[in-house]
Amino acid sequence: MRIIIVASLIFLFWFMLSGHTETLLIVFGILSTLLSIYLSHRMNIIDHESYPFHLSVRLLRYYVYLGKEIIVANIDVFKRILKPGQSISPNIITLPVGKRNDLSKVIYANSITLTPGTVTLDLSADEMKIHALSKEGAEDLKMGQMAKAVPDNGDLVS
Repeated sequence: MRIIIVASLIFLFWFMLSGHTETLLIVFGILSTLLSIYLSHRMNIIDHESYPFHLSVRLLRYYVYLGKEIIVANIDVFKRILKPGQSISPNIITLPVGKRNDLSKVIYANSITLTPGTVTLDLSADEMKIHALSKEGAEDLKMGQMAKAVPDNGDLVS
């Protein structure tokens, strides 16, 4: 089953990048996908680490959440740029990381940096230092919604 899903994903990726719908090119795409899967299977590189299926739904939900947060933060920063003066109040805050493994910590720190108006300045084992463009942005981070949304140890390790 894993091989079929990987083959489907490889072919869909090829199709999105190529954009060709001619029969001959579709057949060549399918053949190249099958050859890639065959060689990968022979080399024994298709395993649970090559594509972590157990993370798919959780990561998809997180990507949707992060995308929404990025859009909302972009709108907020745009409004602050149009309304100069008191709308910008830079803050540096320290937050507990609250994640059990390094991957979760890095995902959390990078998610904060990807969100406009906030930058992770320092990440240590148990806390991170963050620069926020406004007090409201800092308060949102302190509420911990993003921290709860980031997949943690049990979700990232099979």
